[in-house]
Amino acid sequence: MKKRYLFTLSFLLSCSIAMAQEHKEKIEKSVERKEAISHFRYLASDEMKGRDPMRPEIDLAARYIAEQFWRYGAQEVEGADGFYQFVPFRVSGPPSKGELKIGDQTYEQGTDILVLDGSDLSGSYSLVAAGHGLEDDYSNLDVDGKIVVVKVGAPDQMSPSELMALGRKKKALAKEHGAAGLIEMFNAPTAPWGMLTNYLNRTQMTVDESQDEASLPYIWLKDLSGEHYASVNQGNKSEAEITIEGKINRKIQGRNVVAVIEGTDPELKNEYIMLSAHYDHIGVGQPNAEGDSIYNGARDNAVGTVAVINAAKYFAENPPKRSVLLCAWTAEEKGLLGSAYFADNPLVPLDNIVFNMNIDNGGYNDTSLITVIGLGRTTADPLIEDAVRAFDLKPTPDPSPEQGLYDRSDNVNFARKGIPSPTYSLGFTAFDDEIGKYYHQQADRVDNFDLDYAMLYWKSYLLSAQKVADMDERPFWLPGDKYEEAGRELYGMEAVNEGN
Repeated sequence: MKKRYLFTLSFLLSCSIAMAQEHKEKIEKSVERKEAISHFRYLASDEMKGRDPMRPEIDLAARYIAEQFWRYGAQEVEGADGFYQFVPFRVSGPPSKGELKIGDQTYEQGTDILVLDGSDLSGSYSLVAAGHGLEDDYSNLDVDGKIVVVKVGAPDQMSPSELMALGRKKKALAKEHGAAGLIEMFNAPTAPWGMLTNYLNRTQMTVDESQDEASLPYIWLKDLSGEHYASVNQGNKSEAEITIEGKINRKIQGRNVVAVIEGTDPELKNEYIMLSAHYDHIGVGQPNAEGDSIYNGARDNAVGTVAVINAAKYFAENPPKRSVLLCAWTAEEKGLLGSAYFADNPLVPLDNIVFNMNIDNGGYNDTSLITVIGLGRTTADPLIEDAVRAFDLKPTPDPSPEQGLYDRSDNVNFARKGIPSPTYSLGFTAFDDEIGKYYHQQADRVDNFDLDYAMLYWKSYLLSAQKVADMDERPFWLPGDKYEEAGRELYGMEAVNEGN
Protein backbone atom coordinates (compact mmCIF):
# COMPACT_ATOMS: atom_id res chain seq x y z
CA MET A 1 0.00 0.00 0.00
CA LYS A 2 2.80 2.39 0.92
CA LYS A 3 4.58 1.67 -2.37
CA ARG A 4 1.37 2.32 -4.30
CA TYR A 5 0.88 5.62 -2.45
CA LEU A 6 4.45 6.72 -3.18
CA PHE A 7 4.07 5.72 -6.82
CA THR A 8 0.84 7.69 -7.13
CA LEU A 9 2.38 10.74 -5.46
CA SER A 10 5.43 10.52 -7.71
CA PHE A 11 3.23 10.16 -10.79
CA LEU A 12 1.11 13.20 -9.89
CA LEU A 13 4.21 15.27 -9.18
CA SER A 14 5.71 14.25 -12.52
CA CYS A 15 2.48 15.21 -14.30
CA SER A 16 2.45 18.58 -12.55
CA ILE A 17 6.06 19.29 -13.53
CA ALA A 18 5.38 18.22 -17.12
CA MET A 19 2.29 20.42 -17.30
CA ALA A 20 4.22 23.42 -15.93
CA GLN A 21 6.94 22.85 -18.51
CA GLU A 22 4.31 22.61 -21.25
CA HIS A 23 2.76 25.92 -20.16
CA LYS A 24 6.17 27.57 -20.12
CA GLU A 25 6.95 26.35 -23.62
CA LYS A 26 3.62 27.66 -24.91
CA ILE A 27 4.28 31.04 -23.29
CA GLU A 28 7.74 31.19 -24.85
CA LYS A 29 6.13 30.59 -28.23
CA SER A 30 3.24 33.03 -27.71
CA VAL A 31 5.23 36.06 -26.54
CA GLU A 32 7.12 37.00 -29.69
CA ARG A 33 9.85 39.54 -28.96
CA LYS A 34 9.37 41.86 -31.92
CA GLU A 35 5.59 41.87 -31.58
CA ALA A 36 5.56 42.51 -27.82
CA ILE A 37 8.18 45.25 -28.02
CA SER A 38 6.24 46.85 -30.86
CA HIS A 39 3.24 47.18 -28.52
CA PHE A 40 5.57 48.62 -25.91
CA ARG A 41 7.13 51.17 -28.26
CA TYR A 42 3.77 52.38 -29.56
CA LEU A 43 2.10 52.86 -26.17
CA ALA A 44 5.13 54.73 -24.81
CA SER A 45 5.72 56.75 -27.98
CA ASP A 46 5.74 60.54 -28.21
CA GLU A 47 2.56 60.31 -30.31
CA MET A 48 0.66 59.24 -27.17
CA LYS A 49 1.67 62.51 -25.43
CA GLY A 50 2.10 60.70 -22.14
CA ARG A 51 -1.39 59.09 -22.17
CA ASP A 52 -2.91 61.80 -20.00
CA PRO A 53 -6.58 60.86 -19.41
CA MET A 54 -7.51 64.52 -19.86
CA ARG A 55 -5.91 64.67 -23.34
CA PRO A 56 -7.43 63.24 -26.55
CA GLU A 57 -4.44 60.96 -27.19
CA ILE A 58 -5.62 58.69 -24.38
CA ASP A 59 -8.37 57.54 -26.74
CA LEU A 60 -5.75 56.43 -29.26
CA ALA A 61 -4.19 54.24 -26.58
CA ALA A 62 -7.58 52.81 -25.60
CA ARG A 63 -8.41 52.06 -29.22
CA TYR A 64 -5.06 50.35 -29.72
CA ILE A 65 -5.57 48.08 -26.68
CA ALA A 66 -9.12 47.24 -27.77
CA GLU A 67 -7.89 46.38 -31.26
CA GLN A 68 -5.32 43.97 -29.84
CA PHE A 69 -7.95 42.29 -27.66
CA TRP A 70 -10.14 41.85 -30.76
CA ARG A 71 -7.24 40.78 -32.97
CA TYR A 72 -6.12 38.03 -30.62
CA GLY A 73 -9.61 36.61 -30.11
CA ALA A 74 -10.68 37.87 -26.68
CA GLN A 75 -14.42 38.45 -26.42
CA GLU A 76 -16.48 41.49 -25.51
CA VAL A 77 -17.82 41.58 -21.96
CA GLU A 78 -21.59 41.68 -21.66
CA GLY A 79 -22.66 45.19 -20.64
CA ALA A 80 -19.63 46.88 -22.23
CA ASP A 81 -19.82 49.01 -25.36
CA GLY A 82 -17.61 46.97 -27.64
CA PHE A 83 -14.46 46.57 -25.56
CA TYR A 84 -15.11 49.76 -23.57
CA GLN A 85 -16.60 50.55 -20.21
CA PHE A 86 -17.20 54.29 -20.47
CA VAL A 87 -16.33 56.23 -17.32
CA PRO A 88 -17.92 59.65 -16.66
CA PHE A 89 -15.36 62.17 -15.47
CA ARG A 90 -15.52 65.73 -14.21
CA VAL A 91 -12.47 67.87 -14.89
CA SER A 92 -12.17 70.57 -12.27
CA GLY A 93 -9.71 73.46 -12.37
CA PRO A 94 -8.86 75.73 -9.41
CA PRO A 95 -10.86 78.95 -9.11
CA SER A 96 -9.45 82.31 -10.10
CA LYS A 97 -10.48 83.39 -6.61
CA GLY A 98 -11.07 81.17 -3.61
CA GLU A 99 -11.59 82.74 -0.19
CA LEU A 100 -13.08 81.50 3.06
CA LYS A 101 -13.76 83.70 6.09
CA ILE A 102 -14.59 82.11 9.45
CA GLY A 103 -14.76 84.51 12.36
CA ASP A 104 -11.93 87.00 12.05
CA GLN A 105 -9.73 84.71 9.96
CA THR A 106 -9.48 84.67 6.17
CA TYR A 107 -8.13 81.68 4.24
CA GLU A 108 -6.92 81.84 0.64
CA GLN A 109 -6.87 79.31 -2.19
CA GLY A 110 -3.52 77.57 -2.52
CA THR A 111 -2.32 78.69 0.90
CA ASP A 112 -4.75 77.58 3.59
CA ILE A 113 -7.58 76.14 1.50
CA LEU A 114 -7.92 74.00 -1.62
CA VAL A 115 -11.17 74.15 -3.57
CA LEU A 116 -11.14 70.61 -4.95
CA ASP A 117 -14.46 70.53 -6.76
CA GLY A 118 -17.77 72.26 -7.24
CA SER A 119 -19.30 75.30 -8.85
CA ASP A 120 -18.84 78.98 -8.04
CA LEU A 121 -20.38 80.01 -4.75
CA SER A 122 -20.63 83.30 -2.88
CA GLY A 123 -22.40 84.27 0.32
CA SER A 124 -22.67 83.63 4.04
CA TYR A 125 -23.62 80.17 5.25
CA SER A 126 -24.22 78.43 8.54
CA LEU A 127 -21.68 75.80 9.52
CA VAL A 128 -22.64 72.37 10.82
CA ALA A 129 -20.10 69.87 12.18
CA ALA A 130 -20.79 66.31 11.03
CA GLY A 131 -18.04 64.08 12.38
CA HIS A 132 -16.29 62.35 9.50
CA GLY A 133 -19.16 63.13 7.15
CA LEU A 134 -20.29 59.51 6.71
CA GLU A 135 -23.87 58.29 6.69
CA ASP A 136 -24.23 57.71 10.44
CA ASP A 137 -22.91 61.22 11.12
CA TYR A 138 -26.04 62.74 9.54
CA SER A 139 -28.41 61.12 12.02
CA ASN A 140 -30.76 63.81 13.40
CA LEU A 141 -28.66 66.52 11.74
CA ASP A 142 -30.20 69.33 9.66
CA VAL A 143 -27.70 70.47 7.01
CA ASP A 144 -30.13 71.76 4.39
CA GLY A 145 -28.65 74.87 2.76
CA LYS A 146 -25.68 74.85 5.15
CA ILE A 147 -21.98 74.13 4.87
CA VAL A 148 -21.07 70.75 6.33
CA VAL A 149 -17.76 70.69 8.20
CA VAL A 150 -16.12 67.29 8.64
CA LYS A 151 -12.91 65.70 9.83
CA VAL A 152 -10.56 64.32 7.22
CA GLY A 153 -10.64 60.67 6.21
CA ALA A 154 -12.04 58.18 8.68
CA PRO A 155 -10.61 56.08 11.53
CA ASP A 156 -8.00 53.71 10.08
CA GLN A 157 -8.56 55.16 6.59
CA MET A 158 -5.95 57.83 6.09
CA SER A 159 -3.88 56.74 3.10
CA PRO A 160 -3.91 59.15 0.13
CA SER A 161 -6.10 56.85 -1.96
CA GLU A 162 -8.51 56.36 0.94
CA LEU A 163 -8.74 60.11 1.50
CA MET A 164 -9.70 60.70 -2.13
CA ALA A 165 -12.20 57.82 -2.21
CA LEU A 166 -13.81 58.96 1.03
CA GLY A 167 -13.90 62.53 -0.23
CA ARG A 168 -16.03 61.47 -3.19
CA LYS A 169 -18.34 59.58 -0.86
CA LYS A 170 -18.60 62.48 1.62
CA LYS A 171 -19.39 64.96 -1.15
CA ALA A 172 -22.17 62.75 -2.46
CA LEU A 173 -23.65 62.32 1.02
CA ALA A 174 -23.51 66.06 1.76
CA LYS A 175 -25.32 66.80 -1.50
CA GLU A 176 -27.87 64.06 -0.83
CA HIS A 177 -28.70 65.68 2.51
CA GLY A 178 -29.18 69.11 0.94
CA ALA A 179 -25.93 70.80 2.00
CA ALA A 180 -24.68 73.88 0.14
CA GLY A 181 -21.06 72.81 0.41
CA LEU A 182 -18.53 70.60 2.19
CA ILE A 183 -15.42 71.65 4.11
CA GLU A 184 -13.05 68.88 5.15
CA MET A 185 -10.62 69.90 7.89
CA PHE A 186 -7.29 68.51 6.76
CA ASN A 187 -4.75 67.22 9.26
CA ALA A 188 -3.81 63.83 7.76
CA PRO A 189 -0.30 62.74 8.77
CA THR A 190 0.04 60.75 5.54
CA ALA A 191 0.49 63.81 3.30
CA PRO A 192 2.21 67.14 4.07
CA TRP A 193 0.05 70.16 3.31
CA GLY A 194 2.76 71.81 1.21
CA MET A 195 2.99 68.78 -1.06
CA LEU A 196 -0.78 68.70 -1.42
CA THR A 197 -1.04 72.34 -2.44
CA ASN A 198 1.61 71.80 -5.11
CA TYR A 199 -0.24 68.79 -6.46
CA LEU A 200 -3.91 69.71 -5.97
CA ASN A 201 -3.86 73.43 -6.74
CA ARG A 202 -4.22 72.59 -10.42
CA THR A 203 -6.72 70.90 -12.70
CA GLN A 204 -8.06 67.65 -11.25
CA MET A 205 -10.21 64.80 -12.47
CA THR A 206 -12.92 62.97 -10.54
CA VAL A 207 -15.55 60.37 -11.34
CA ASP A 208 -18.86 62.13 -11.93
CA GLU A 209 -21.95 59.95 -11.83
CA SER A 210 -24.32 62.84 -11.14
CA GLN A 211 -26.76 64.05 -13.76
CA ASP A 212 -26.39 67.65 -12.64
CA GLU A 213 -24.08 70.08 -14.35
CA ALA A 214 -23.53 71.82 -11.02
CA SER A 215 -21.42 70.10 -8.43
CA LEU A 216 -21.25 70.63 -4.68
CA PRO A 217 -18.35 72.89 -3.59
CA TYR A 218 -15.78 70.73 -1.82
CA ILE A 219 -12.99 72.43 0.13
CA TRP A 220 -10.02 71.26 2.16
CA LEU A 221 -9.00 73.64 4.97
CA LYS A 222 -5.63 73.20 6.65
CA ASP A 223 -6.34 72.32 10.27
CA LEU A 224 -3.19 70.62 11.49
CA SER A 225 -4.04 70.97 15.18
CA GLY A 226 -7.75 70.21 14.80
CA GLU A 227 -8.70 73.51 16.42
CA HIS A 228 -10.87 74.72 13.54
CA TYR A 229 -13.07 71.65 13.57
CA ALA A 230 -13.32 71.80 17.37
CA SER A 231 -14.46 75.44 17.19
CA VAL A 232 -17.27 74.60 14.78
CA ASN A 233 -18.23 71.47 16.68
CA GLN A 234 -18.42 73.39 19.96
CA GLY A 235 -20.50 76.16 18.40
CA ASN A 236 -17.83 78.84 18.78
CA LYS A 237 -17.76 79.38 15.02
CA SER A 238 -21.11 78.96 13.33
CA GLU A 239 -20.92 80.93 10.10
CA ALA A 240 -18.62 81.31 7.12
CA GLU A 241 -18.41 83.68 4.20
CA ILE A 242 -17.36 81.94 1.01
CA THR A 243 -16.22 83.36 -2.31
CA ILE A 244 -15.46 80.93 -5.13
CA GLU A 245 -15.13 82.56 -8.54
CA GLY A 246 -13.91 81.30 -11.90
CA LYS A 247 -14.15 77.62 -11.02
CA ILE A 248 -13.58 75.45 -14.08
CA ASN A 249 -15.74 72.34 -14.49
CA ARG A 250 -16.28 70.21 -17.55
CA LYS A 251 -17.36 66.65 -18.26
CA ILE A 252 -15.33 64.19 -20.31
CA GLN A 253 -15.69 60.50 -21.07
CA GLY A 254 -12.98 58.01 -20.15
CA ARG A 255 -12.56 54.40 -21.21
CA ASN A 256 -11.69 51.26 -19.31
CA VAL A 257 -10.78 48.64 -21.91
CA VAL A 258 -12.14 45.21 -20.99
CA ALA A 259 -12.40 41.75 -22.56
CA VAL A 260 -12.96 38.18 -21.50
CA ILE A 261 -11.72 34.69 -22.40
CA GLU A 262 -13.98 31.84 -21.29
CA GLY A 263 -12.45 29.08 -19.22
CA THR A 264 -12.52 25.40 -20.12
CA ASP A 265 -13.72 23.82 -16.88
CA PRO A 266 -17.54 23.39 -16.78
CA GLU A 267 -17.67 24.64 -13.18
CA LEU A 268 -14.59 26.83 -12.74
CA LYS A 269 -15.31 28.87 -15.88
CA ASN A 270 -17.93 30.72 -13.84
CA GLU A 271 -15.07 32.13 -11.77
CA TYR A 272 -12.75 34.81 -13.14
CA ILE A 273 -9.14 35.70 -12.62
CA MET A 274 -8.80 39.39 -13.46
CA LEU A 275 -5.57 40.52 -15.15
CA SER A 276 -5.25 44.29 -14.97
CA ALA A 277 -2.96 47.26 -15.51
CA HIS A 278 -3.52 50.98 -15.86
CA TYR A 279 -2.66 52.35 -19.29
CA ASP A 280 -2.67 56.09 -18.51
CA HIS A 281 0.29 58.21 -17.45
CA ILE A 282 0.86 61.87 -16.56
CA GLY A 283 1.04 63.51 -19.97
CA VAL A 284 3.02 66.58 -20.95
CA GLY A 285 4.79 69.02 -18.62
CA GLN A 286 7.54 71.58 -18.53
CA PRO A 287 10.59 70.70 -20.66
CA ASN A 288 13.55 69.21 -18.81
CA ALA A 289 17.19 70.18 -19.39
CA GLU A 290 17.16 68.22 -22.67
CA GLY A 291 14.01 69.97 -23.85
CA ASP A 292 11.82 66.89 -23.43
CA SER A 293 8.31 67.68 -22.16
CA ILE A 294 6.63 64.29 -22.72
CA TYR A 295 6.30 61.79 -19.87
CA ASN A 296 6.24 58.59 -21.95
CA GLY A 297 5.59 56.24 -19.02
CA ALA A 298 7.34 53.12 -20.30
CA ARG A 299 7.81 51.69 -16.81
CA ASP A 300 4.65 53.32 -15.48
CA ASN A 301 2.77 51.59 -16.95
CA ALA A 302 3.11 50.79 -20.64
CA VAL A 303 5.08 47.67 -19.68
CA GLY A 304 2.12 46.48 -17.60
CA THR A 305 -0.37 47.24 -20.34
CA VAL A 306 1.66 45.12 -22.76
CA ALA A 307 1.53 42.27 -20.24
CA VAL A 308 -2.28 42.36 -20.40
CA ILE A 309 -2.20 42.52 -24.21
CA ASN A 310 0.13 39.50 -24.20
CA ALA A 311 -2.34 37.75 -21.91
CA ALA A 312 -5.11 38.32 -24.45
CA LYS A 313 -3.07 36.55 -27.10
CA TYR A 314 -1.81 33.71 -24.92
CA PHE A 315 -5.04 32.82 -23.14
CA ALA A 316 -7.13 33.09 -26.30
CA GLU A 317 -4.82 30.39 -27.69
CA ASN A 318 -4.58 28.45 -24.40
CA PRO A 319 -7.65 29.08 -22.24
CA PRO A 320 -7.23 27.95 -18.62
CA LYS A 321 -9.81 26.33 -16.38
CA ARG A 322 -11.14 29.62 -15.03
CA SER A 323 -12.26 32.48 -17.24
CA VAL A 324 -9.86 35.38 -17.71
CA LEU A 325 -11.03 38.97 -17.40
CA LEU A 326 -8.66 41.43 -19.10
CA CYS A 327 -8.80 45.01 -17.86
CA ALA A 328 -6.82 48.11 -18.84
CA TRP A 329 -7.74 50.92 -16.45
CA THR A 330 -7.82 54.61 -17.20
CA ALA A 331 -7.03 57.48 -14.81
CA GLU A 332 -4.97 55.58 -12.24
CA GLU A 333 -2.68 58.60 -12.04
CA LYS A 334 -5.68 60.78 -11.19
CA GLY A 335 -6.59 58.79 -8.09
CA LEU A 336 -7.26 55.16 -9.16
CA LEU A 337 -10.44 56.38 -10.84
CA GLY A 338 -11.00 53.89 -13.67
CA SER A 339 -10.62 50.83 -11.47
CA ALA A 340 -12.72 52.44 -8.74
CA TYR A 341 -15.53 52.96 -11.24
CA PHE A 342 -15.39 49.33 -12.33
CA ALA A 343 -15.30 48.13 -8.70
CA ASP A 344 -18.47 50.12 -8.01
CA ASN A 345 -20.07 49.35 -11.40
CA PRO A 346 -18.77 45.86 -12.23
CA LEU A 347 -19.51 44.26 -15.58
CA VAL A 348 -18.95 40.87 -13.93
CA PRO A 349 -20.34 40.16 -10.44
CA LEU A 350 -17.53 40.84 -8.00
CA ASP A 351 -18.16 37.60 -6.12
CA ASN A 352 -17.34 35.74 -9.36
CA ILE A 353 -13.92 37.42 -9.54
CA VAL A 354 -11.72 35.24 -7.35
CA PHE A 355 -8.33 36.87 -7.94
CA ASN A 356 -6.87 40.07 -9.37
CA MET A 357 -3.30 39.96 -10.68
CA ASN A 358 -2.71 43.68 -11.06
CA ILE A 359 0.32 45.40 -12.59
CA ASP A 360 1.73 48.79 -11.70
CA ASN A 361 5.29 50.05 -11.69
CA GLY A 362 7.59 52.86 -10.72
CA GLY A 363 10.70 51.26 -12.19
CA TYR A 364 13.31 48.62 -11.45
CA ASN A 365 16.79 48.46 -9.96
CA ASP A 366 17.36 44.68 -9.93
CA THR A 367 16.66 42.60 -13.03
CA SER A 368 17.10 39.34 -11.14
CA LEU A 369 13.87 40.00 -9.21
CA ILE A 370 10.12 40.20 -9.59
CA THR A 371 8.62 42.27 -6.79
CA VAL A 372 5.09 41.21 -5.87
CA ILE A 373 3.38 43.84 -3.75
CA GLY A 374 1.21 41.69 -1.51
CA LEU A 375 3.34 38.55 -1.63
CA GLY A 376 2.74 36.68 1.62
CA ARG A 377 -0.96 37.56 1.80
CA THR A 378 -2.80 34.96 -0.33
CA THR A 379 -2.97 31.21 -0.83
CA ALA A 380 -1.82 31.70 -4.43
CA ASP A 381 1.64 32.86 -3.32
CA PRO A 382 3.47 29.52 -3.79
CA LEU A 383 2.21 29.24 -7.37
CA ILE A 384 3.31 32.79 -8.22
CA GLU A 385 6.70 32.13 -6.67
CA ASP A 386 7.10 28.93 -8.70
CA ALA A 387 6.17 30.75 -11.89
CA VAL A 388 8.73 33.48 -11.26
CA ARG A 389 11.48 30.97 -10.51
CA ALA A 390 10.66 29.07 -13.72
CA PHE A 391 12.20 32.00 -15.60
CA ASP A 392 15.25 32.10 -13.33
CA LEU A 393 14.00 35.16 -11.48
CA LYS A 394 13.58 35.56 -7.74
CA PRO A 395 10.19 36.49 -6.26
CA THR A 396 10.36 39.08 -3.50
CA PRO A 397 7.77 40.92 -1.41
CA ASP A 398 7.41 44.67 -1.05
CA PRO A 399 10.81 46.01 0.12
CA SER A 400 9.37 49.39 1.11
CA PRO A 401 6.23 48.75 3.19
CA GLU A 402 6.55 52.22 4.68
CA GLN A 403 5.55 53.58 1.24
CA GLY A 404 2.11 51.93 1.51
CA LEU A 405 2.34 50.74 -2.09
CA TYR A 406 -0.32 48.05 -1.72
CA ASP A 407 -2.94 50.68 -1.01
CA ARG A 408 -1.73 53.09 -3.68
CA SER A 409 -2.54 51.20 -6.86
CA ASP A 410 -5.65 49.91 -8.61
CA ASN A 411 -5.52 46.57 -6.78
CA VAL A 412 -6.71 48.21 -3.57
CA ASN A 413 -10.11 49.05 -5.06
CA PHE A 414 -10.72 45.32 -5.36
CA ALA A 415 -8.96 44.28 -2.17
CA ARG A 416 -11.34 46.52 -0.24
CA LYS A 417 -14.21 44.61 -1.81
CA GLY A 418 -12.60 41.35 -0.64
CA ILE A 419 -10.89 40.12 -3.83
CA PRO A 420 -7.30 38.87 -3.29
CA SER A 421 -5.30 41.39 -5.30
CA PRO A 422 -1.50 41.50 -5.41
CA THR A 423 0.41 43.80 -7.76
CA TYR A 424 3.03 42.20 -9.98
CA SER A 425 5.87 44.70 -10.28
CA LEU A 426 9.31 45.06 -11.78
CA GLY A 427 12.15 44.11 -9.45
CA PHE A 428 13.25 46.73 -6.95
CA THR A 429 15.00 46.61 -3.62
CA ALA A 430 14.26 50.16 -2.45
CA PHE A 431 12.96 53.50 -3.65
CA ASP A 432 16.46 54.67 -4.48
CA ASP A 433 18.01 57.08 -6.98
CA GLU A 434 17.76 54.52 -9.79
CA ILE A 435 13.98 54.38 -9.32
CA GLY A 436 13.74 58.15 -8.89
CA LYS A 437 15.63 58.76 -12.13
CA TYR A 438 12.66 57.40 -14.11
CA TYR A 439 9.60 57.49 -11.84
CA HIS A 440 7.26 60.18 -13.21
CA GLN A 441 10.13 61.61 -15.21
CA GLN A 442 10.55 62.35 -18.92
CA ALA A 443 13.38 59.81 -18.91
CA ASP A 444 10.95 56.88 -18.53
CA ARG A 445 11.26 55.64 -22.13
CA VAL A 446 11.54 52.34 -23.95
CA ASP A 447 14.99 53.16 -25.31
CA ASN A 448 16.54 52.88 -21.83
CA PHE A 449 14.52 49.84 -20.72
CA ASP A 450 16.25 46.44 -20.45
CA LEU A 451 14.18 44.62 -23.06
CA ASP A 452 15.57 41.19 -22.20
CA TYR A 453 14.21 41.75 -18.71
CA ALA A 454 10.90 42.98 -20.13
CA MET A 455 10.50 39.67 -21.95
CA LEU A 456 11.11 37.68 -18.76
CA TYR A 457 8.73 39.93 -16.85
CA TRP A 458 5.92 39.43 -19.36
CA LYS A 459 6.41 35.68 -19.58
CA SER A 460 6.60 35.10 -15.83
CA TYR A 461 3.40 37.13 -15.40
CA LEU A 462 1.58 34.86 -17.83
CA LEU A 463 2.78 31.70 -16.10
CA SER A 464 1.74 33.13 -12.73
CA ALA A 465 -1.71 33.89 -14.11
CA GLN A 466 -1.94 30.42 -15.69
CA LYS A 467 -1.16 28.70 -12.42
CA VAL A 468 -3.67 30.73 -10.43
CA ALA A 469 -6.37 30.31 -13.09
CA ASP A 470 -5.91 26.52 -12.91
CA MET A 471 -5.89 26.18 -9.09
CA ASP A 472 -8.18 23.44 -7.83
CA GLU A 473 -9.09 25.45 -4.75
CA ARG A 474 -10.28 29.04 -4.97
CA PRO A 475 -7.43 31.42 -3.99
CA PHE A 476 -8.06 33.46 -0.86
CA TRP A 477 -6.49 35.72 1.72
CA LEU A 478 -4.25 34.17 4.34
CA PRO A 479 -5.71 34.16 7.86
CA GLY A 480 -5.46 37.49 9.63
CA ASP A 481 -5.10 39.68 6.55
CA LYS A 482 -6.82 43.02 6.95
CA TYR A 483 -8.99 42.28 3.90
CA GLU A 484 -9.90 38.72 4.94
CA GLU A 485 -13.19 39.76 6.51
CA ALA A 486 -14.22 41.66 3.37
CA GLY A 487 -13.40 38.55 1.35
CA ARG A 488 -15.49 36.32 3.56
CA GLU A 489 -18.40 38.71 3.23
CA LEU A 490 -18.03 38.99 -0.56
CA TYR A 491 -17.89 35.25 -1.15
CA GLY A 492 -20.44 34.30 1.51
CA MET A 493 -17.95 32.46 3.66
CA GLU A 494 -18.41 31.88 7.37
CA ALA A 495 -16.65 34.33 9.65
CA VAL A 496 -13.58 33.10 11.47
CA ASN A 497 -14.15 32.11 15.08
CA GLU A 498 -11.47 34.14 16.85
CA GLY A 499 -11.79 31.95 19.90
CA ASN A 500 -10.30 28.98 18.01
